[in-house]
Amino acid sequence: MARARGGDSVSRKKGAGAKGRAGRARQVYVYTEGEVTEPQYIDIIVRNGTWADPGRTVQHHIANPNAEGKHRKPLRMVQDAVRTLRKVEREAKDAGLRQGKDWNWPQVWVLFDRDDHQGIPEALRLAENEGVRIAYSHPCFELWRLLHYTNYTATFGGICNDANSRLRSRPGFAATYGRGVRTVTAQQSKHMREEQVLTPATDDALSRYRTARKHAQKINDGHSTAHPHSWDPYTDVWRFVEDGLLLSGY
Repeated sequence: MARARGGDSVSRKKGAGAKGRAGRARQVYVYTEGEVTEPQYIDIIVRNGTWADPGRTVQHHIANPNAEGKHRKPLRMVQDAVRTLRKVEREAKDAGLRQGKDWNWPQVWVLFDRDDHQGIPEALRLAENEGVRIAYSHPCFELWRLLHYTNYTATFGGICNDANSRLRSRPGFAATYGRGVRTVTAQQSKHMREEQVLTPATDDALSRYRTARKHAQKINDGHSTAHPHSWDPYTDVWRFVEDGLLLSGY
């Protein structure tokens, strides 16, 4: 099982040899657009997920837990992430890690939605140029959550409320919020529950994560244009799960 987030800065163990470098957890810093949903989702899957390689683990850090609204816009988050990446890269070099050679070289990720944000193409371009990694959803993160329940290929017209409404109407969704809850409000639905993403213990044949990833990959493969900011629907959160957190599932 995956360990909870946290851990010391990589710079605290200077001059580690090859053995020390190999045994060090990867430090992953994550900027999230949402203040609640995405951090709770990450905590759930890290606590309950399975490492792809038990010898390689991750310590994750939510980089903007108390950020104001203007610092949660895609372009601004990427700009902040670039500064964080440069800092943790310097720390990693001081600790003896080698970029491009050591698997545990630190990463900085930004999770954001299309919604009605301005500057999406600029944010994506800046991230690519500077080495910041992106997990992007159109119209919003709720699409990724919805895919844990069902496939959905029709456009949302860029409207997140439609995705959120479909998510909240899934059978059994309201039951996860407590006895007697029949209708889940949009505000309630921001708070993640383990039952919404984890595979039920009573169904060994079902993997909600693998199902969501399969649906997402099929949706993404159906887009033919070269402009990801216009792809609707789209989500590649599974890349963050596997490439960033090094989980094989949850």
